[in-house]
Amino acid sequence: MATTADRPMAGILLRLLSGVLFTGMMVSIKAVGTSAPLGQIVFFRSAFALLPIVLFMWLRREFPAGLATRRPAGHLLRSGLGAAAMFASFASLALLPVAEATLLMQLTPVLMACGGVVLLGEPLTFQRAGALVLALAGVAVLVLPALGSNAGGGHAAGYALGLLAALLSAGALLTVRRISRTESAGSIALYFVLLSTLVGLATLPMGWAALTPNQLGLLVLSGLFGGAAHIAMTLALRYAEASRLAPFEYLALIWPILADLLLFGLPLASGFLLALPLILGGAGLAALEGRGLRRSLRQ
Repeated sequence: MATTADRPMAGILLRLLSGVLFTGMMVSIKAVGTSAPLGQIVFFRSAFALLPIVLFMWLRREFPAGLATRRPAGHLLRSGLGAAAMFASFASLALLPVAEATLLMQLTPVLMACGGVVLLGEPLTFQRAGALVLALAGVAVLVLPALGSNAGGGHAAGYALGLLAALLSAGALLTVRRISRTESAGSIALYFVLLSTLVGLATLPMGWAALTPNQLGLLVLSGLFGGAAHIAMTLALRYAEASRLAPFEYLALIWPILADLLLFGLPLASGFLLALPLILGGAGLAALEGRGLRRSLRQ
């Protein structure tokens, strides 16, 4: 009998769509990154992401019944890690080109695979070890040339924040792996966005910027793009395994590269071009290893 996993073309198209939407979110945030404080950006990005996520849950008849949970502590941990990752990611984006900030987030599946070994007692396979070696090599060739340049200080902080964002995202996804046995994907996403909204709102007393209509519109768009990108990625992983989608990570990075070149006038650094295949290769190996692990567990 056919299942949703038997629709790889739908999964691939949705993965490509999620890449476009995610880039739209990153570009919107990058455009206002120097005009609004970080907490204000997180608030708008999270609050307006609620709209597409709630609509998606309602269309699937999961709202509000799907909000019932048996793992409130798990939701709190996942949402806290995700909110912290969002702050670190947006801070990194303010210091780095869109393509480089996006590439660093591709370390998440590699770190997640390593976290599975350390935290969940999963086996250390050759594929996981190879993924880690490729990822570390990619980080080295990306970071080292920039540290020797005049802008090395700002880039170093951006890289550190990007790596922190990937690490926190990996922790959040490992938590998702554990609570998804009893919790729906919609409730996991919604509780994360709700907590991020509240955390962003809590920064209001620290002072928010008075935004122009264009800046406000960009922040609203960042939330709508971010919520829609999450939905598209969730559906993509439902229709196709992560290993099948891994090669399309290269295509997903076309949009951040074009955004840097055409919208922000930022050239591609040689370190980025060298790091690109290494980091994505590591992410692909981690995805392939995850597929093999799931098969062995089923057997």
